[in-house]
Amino acid sequence: MVKQKILPEAGHFYHVYNRGNNHQLIFFERENYLYFLRLIRQNLISNGVDVVAYCLMPNHYHLLVYLQTDELSEAISSLSLSYTKAINKRFNRVGSLFQGRFQRILVTQTEHLVALTRYVHLNPVKANLVDQPEDWEFSSYLEYAELRKGNLPKLELVKNQIQGDRAYQSFLKDHHLPYSPALKRLMLDE
Repeated sequence: MVKQKILPEAGHFYHVYNRGNNHQLIFFERENYLYFLRLIRQNLISNGVDVVAYCLMPNHYHLLVYLQTDELSEAISSLSLSYTKAINKRFNRVGSLFQGRFQRILVTQTEHLVALTRYVHLNPVKANLVDQPEDWEFSSYLEYAELRKGNLPKLELVKNQIQGDRAYQSFLKDHHLPYSPALKRLMLDE
């Protein structure tokens, strides 16, 4: 896992994230979250980017993706531009919504992939938005825990590493991530 200066390549996992300009909100109402998820389908899934896990937070987002093609930059840029234009129109605002270009980090080790999934799903708990990850609607945790029948995330890429849904839920209940400098570089901490 290395912060990439080179172009992303098919056949690899990446942690993709961005936050609001000046740490400001990027989602203002429930419909904004839902619209962003629709744009993920239109801009990522249709361009060979499999979403493994996601969490949309009020001022940032996390996507754990697996690339079927080399089109990550184009897909995320299109997603960001489409969303920004819609938000600017909806709220009569101008200018950038996001804090620069999205960030991407290559994830090369299975244990980091699994731990990063937990980190993504526990973001709303860590931010004190909810007490339990299942209480946050805008995360793929609900699919992983089989509490919602969505088809956006490709669960099998991570769930095959952990034996079953109950094991995954137990895994998530431990809110402490294993510490390692290598794993820490994969995460966005405010």
